[in-house]
Amino acid sequence: MPTVPLRNRAGAEVGTVDLADDVFGIEPNVPVMHQVVTAQLASRRSGTQSTKTRAEVSGGGAKPFRQKGTGRARQGSIRAPQFRGGGVALGPKPRSYAQRTPKKMVRLALRSALSDRAAEGKVIVVEDWDFPAPRTKDAVACLAALGVDGSALVVVPFDHDVAQLTFRNLPHVHVLTPNELNTYDVLVHDVVLFSTDTLPGAGTGAAGASDATEEVES
Repeated sequence: MPTVPLRNRAGAEVGTVDLADDVFGIEPNVPVMHQVVTAQLASRRSGTQSTKTRAEVSGGGAKPFRQKGTGRARQGSIRAPQFRGGGVALGPKPRSYAQRTPKKMVRLALRSALSDRAAEGKVIVVEDWDFPAPRTKDAVACLAALGVDGSALVVVPFDHDVAQLTFRNLPHVHVLTPNELNTYDVLVHDVVLFSTDTLPGAGTGAAGASDATEEVES
């Protein structure tokens, strides 16, 4: 069972936390992570690109020239795709790029990503985000005390508005609630920070830490 230090907001160690083996201790499945991340990015595409067909462009109500006797190929409209100003043949139309991904695959990918971060020592557990008031300066000082260098994914409780407001102005920090935790955001950030009440898994072995019973959401 992986174990990480439990720290307070000032960066001091106040105990240890046992990470759940089934969430942070599995062998990462790289193909599944790739497929899930690809599906996530595909679903973000707007799919609003659109071209006009020959039926949608204006003009072209009459034949450009008579059917026979000109020696040229017969034409019915100057808005056919081969003419300048004509419609586009087989052009893109609004569509959805979303891919259906099985829930079990989504959960496996998230556990694989968290296990990969834990194996690299990139998972930090904080006792509590006990900020007295929303101040970006406090967030900068907290990350510096925790030794965070680079981009960070911060998982905060649902009802902890102060922590969300404190971290949200930092460009290299992304704030999520436990139900929003996903594979892409875990992999794209250098460090993942949890508090004891947002840590996925069955429980913790921390001295003075509360049980973290939050399940990993797809």
